Amino acid sequence: MTNPIAQRSPALPTDARVYRRIGPFDSQTLPSALTREHRLKAGAWGILRVQSGSVVFVWDDQEGGTCALAAGDAIIVPPQVPHHLDIQGDFRLEIEFLRLP
Repeated sequence: MTNPIAQRSPALPTDARVYRRIGPFDSQTLPSALTREHRLKAGAWGILRVQSGSVVFVWDDQEGGTCALAAGDAIIVPPQVPHHLDIQGDFRLEIEFLRLP
């Protein structure tokens, strides 16, 4: 898998550690909350990894923008930045949540 794409600051701290994993999800099992605007809590980062298919990651902050992710891609999601997923077609993904020790 390639290195995660980092598009928003703050950057993922080098000493951040995984404290939770969810998924894998597909079009039948993805929680609907992930397709609506939401944000990670303060001090928590996420790494979304696409295992197969593709998804579009949408930034819902003032900067806006999208990032098309395909199998093997990953994206870093910083704390408190609003975002959601735009799902079209088949995919499989998982999400890791990280925080400082």
